[in-house]
Amino acid sequence: MTAKDAALRTRLCEADQGHVFRFYDDLSAEQRTTLLAQLRSIDLALVKKLIDRHLAVETEPHTPKLAPAEVIPLAADAAGRAEAAASRKVGEEALRAGRLAVLVVAGGQATRLGYDAPKGCFPIGPVSGKSLFQVHAEKVLALSRRYGRAVPLLLLVSPDNHGPTRRFFEQHSYFGLPAADVTFFEQGMLPALDRDGRLLLAERGRIFLSPDGHGGVYRAAVRSGAVAALRKRGVDTLFYFQVDNPLVSVGDPVFIGHHLRQESEFSLKVVAKRDAAEKVGVFAQLDGRPGIVEYSDLSAELREARSPEGRLVYGAGSIAIHAFSLAFFERLGQGALELPYHFARKKVPYIDEAGDLVNPAEPNGVKFESFVFDGLALARRTMAMEVARDEEFAPVKNRTGEDSPESCRQAWSALHRRWLAAAGLRLRADAVAEVGPLLALDAEELAAKVAAGTIGRAWFDHA
Repeated sequence: MTAKDAALRTRLCEADQGHVFRFYDDLSAEQRTTLLAQLRSIDLALVKKLIDRHLAVETEPHTPKLAPAEVIPLAADAAGRAEAAASRKVGEEALRAGRLAVLVVAGGQATRLGYDAPKGCFPIGPVSGKSLFQVHAEKVLALSRRYGRAVPLLLLVSPDNHGPTRRFFEQHSYFGLPAADVTFFEQGMLPALDRDGRLLLAERGRIFLSPDGHGGVYRAAVRSGAVAALRKRGVDTLFYFQVDNPLVSVGDPVFIGHHLRQESEFSLKVVAKRDAAEKVGVFAQLDGRPGIVEYSDLSAELREARSPEGRLVYGAGSIAIHAFSLAFFERLGQGALELPYHFARKKVPYIDEAGDLVNPAEPNGVKFESFVFDGLALARRTMAMEVARDEEFAPVKNRTGEDSPESCRQAWSALHRRWLAAAGLRLRADAVAEVGPLLALDAEELAAKVAAGTIGRAWFDHA
């Protein structure tokens, strides 16, 4: 053990974590290297803070005072359409100036879909079978072409899927994007702790680590150098979304325009909940600050509450599509603003004192994570904009039923049938439709190309 590693061991012993070296002498050289690398990556000061806040003292969870939050409604009248047009102009000017980058949260595996690969590799196109990654990358490429400025693409990956994700992009030539405009950076990991605040060993030479939650994106982007690189390019706005939603309107200029006109630091899109029972987080005021309240934290009375117009009072469902000012994102990533950590008691397999693997029957450990939307309460200004669910939100989360590949493809095909109908290209009611991003990013672009004769019925006959 080098002097540096010995000093690390001393720090861990002083932090009452010296037990992680219990089997060190029996490990192979490779196992020792892995263990030491893991231990160096652990922020002991943060671990102590988590112990002090969540384990040392049992406290009752705080129940915030709730109130509805202001949301820009769908542009249903002349005034709303005028505001949307004004915001579109501002958003398009920002895109032409190269001020926007796109960030995709892509750290998950497609295990729940029965697919052994990163979720972004999952084939989802209703006609083409394109992967989620290809759909999103082509939208970024189409956005770059439309506005004449490169739009950098950032992907938050996990340590487990980083290699496969990067290889997938390389094998597909980055889907037409310049490789220099695509950045991969890794999500952080946090150790699980036992009830006494001690690190758990997953193996004799490996600490049990789990992802630190999507709130870790701030810190990971700054630590990787991705934010500094964007700043050098003149980017000042980030468009954020999760990889499992292929309907997302990437770089939506109306949304970006509203965000910039209101000088918002953290903006989000919401959809009207399907009904009071839909289990989604809701945008609201929590103790006078904007935030997301989980479905389980709403009483039955609040879930069912309705306005005089019949709308759910707490019906602004969050769909994990955000815009950030880069300066705010950077402040969070550097630690100038601090996100709260949430904890959950879980059954965590561990190595006991005898070196045997134990699979507990009851929760024995605590896992921690942070949530990206907790940044709302820390922003100086925020903005929320309602969008139509059937136009922008069809996530792929479950193998069957709601939010499945089948439900996603049905929503996607229905949307693009409406685009085609608006352009005068009608299909059978049961036809499966898919308009590629490189052909058109929206119904207006498709209709304009049909009207100009750029594409026509013969093109669709062969598509």
